[in-house]
Amino acid sequence: MSIKRAKIIVHGTVQGVFFRDYAKAEALKLGLSGWVKNLKKGKSVETVIEGEYNEVVQMIKWLKKGSPGSVVTSIEVKEERPTGDAAAFNIRF
Repeated sequence: MSIKRAKIIVHGTVQGVFFRDYAKAEALKLGLSGWVKNLKKGKSVETVIEGEYNEVVQMIKWLKKGSPGSVVTSIEVKEERPTGDAAAFNIRF
């Protein structure tokens, strides 16, 4: 069992299109912990995800595509050391 943690910034039309709600649903479906929030710049969303390696990879693929109504132009992925946090994935405000 390999645990992976990543911090991802998603750029594009990702605010005002329910991106965070869809991201939360996808993360919960994959059994990931972490969070997602809008960044103040208005065109980006930040998320931290942690869980099984394959599920984290799947979530990163989903983030590249985005939710219905979103237009993802790019993402930045930074791997982090896993913390072991098993709290449910949530939306931060």
